[in-house]
Amino acid sequence: MTDVSEHVKDFKEVNKGLSEENAVLEALRCMNCVRPSCVKGCPVCIDIPAFIQKVANRDFAGAAEAVKENNMLPAICGRVCPQETQCEGECILSKKEKPIAIGALERFVADWEREHGVKTPEVAAPTGKKVAVVGSGPAGLTAAAELARFGHAVTVFESLHEAGGVLMYGIPNFRLPKEIVQAEIEQVKALGVEIRLNHLVGRSVSTEELLAYDAVFLGTGAGLPYFMGIEGENLCGVYSANEFLTRVNLMHANCFPEFDTPVKRAAKVVVAGGGNVAMDAARVARRLGADVTLVYRRREEDLPARAVEVTNAQAEGVRFVCCANPVRVLGEKTVSGVECVRMEMCALDESGRPKPSCIEGSNFVLETDVFIEAIGQGPNPLLISMLPALKRERRGNVVVDADGQTAVAGVYAAGDVATGAATVIWAMGSAKKAAAAIDRMLRGE
Repeated sequence: MTDVSEHVKDFKEVNKGLSEENAVLEALRCMNCVRPSCVKGCPVCIDIPAFIQKVANRDFAGAAEAVKENNMLPAICGRVCPQETQCEGECILSKKEKPIAIGALERFVADWEREHGVKTPEVAAPTGKKVAVVGSGPAGLTAAAELARFGHAVTVFESLHEAGGVLMYGIPNFRLPKEIVQAEIEQVKALGVEIRLNHLVGRSVSTEELLAYDAVFLGTGAGLPYFMGIEGENLCGVYSANEFLTRVNLMHANCFPEFDTPVKRAAKVVVAGGGNVAMDAARVARRLGADVTLVYRRREEDLPARAVEVTNAQAEGVRFVCCANPVRVLGEKTVSGVECVRMEMCALDESGRPKPSCIEGSNFVLETDVFIEAIGQGPNPLLISMLPALKRERRGNVVVDADGQTAVAGVYAAGDVATGAATVIWAMGSAKKAAAAIDRMLRGE
């Protein structure tokens, strides 16, 4: 990892990964359990002991091949998945010492293969069936890869000018370099997947054209930001985290005027929220030169963001104000401050965390030029309104069964559009299940 004073000045990747020698040493720590619990913690069911053993034997090409049997996006997952609560959290070594660094090893073998020559997995014989995939985020890419490997002809429709979905517009370059994303997308395309960019389903792709396919997979994610509904949200200088991150990550606003998309350069920025998206927004704002304050309504130990992201944000100079909540944005035409109220923790809520309650008369003001709201997001109803027969939950999620089947015959959905905002790897795991179900349906099983 580079020096904080240096990497906060640019958008280069912070974590440099494992060296070859350190990867082998880490792999040699694996106990080769008879009943490996780590696999149970992996949403995409990678044979973790098998690939780690190959790393220990310095068979890095074989390790990459073993990973890609179940995951075509290993360099991405190795960087952004919350392994500490999944595979590594299940590692038997975590009971007494540090678990095996499974995520770092996954990233290592993916990076090694990319540098030494990528091998495309075999695909089944063509079935003659055609599947449309809507959205090229982690769910869409995973479903497309799985279906192509089953032998089906897959066409992905992506509304933006770059494939990758949230991997491109949501996660900053210093956590997930965009060349890594595009390299893994190229591997998916090498399986025979066609990706059509600038194709908005419901506009440039009609309902009739979509339903003419033998099956449809919806992986449109959760790109609709939620707002707090407080006074002053219409002032210039208020952003959703989605817009702020998209402008920088996908549209290069940090390089304006070299690129056409601007973003307000602020001396002071306040970010509301405590998840990974909030950390990303805060760390991006720091790299744009601002003093950044993150406001979170619960205690620091209740932050839903990964611990490593919290640590990185703090190391980079983000100030945390916990047990506080914005109640009003101040200013006339542009933002001049955010009024907040102190919160006290009460009884536990359904999530197991203490429920925050306002402390009367505890209001205070944070001066700021920009206010970024990172309090969550949900499915965009415009993207799925073309299929009115789809059943949706109260917050707009598409209702699916355990296999991802929607209320419309032949139409499946997975990832954030079905579950609400979750992690990259959970979107991929549910997409794999849906792809398997689509394959069974197309084969008449």
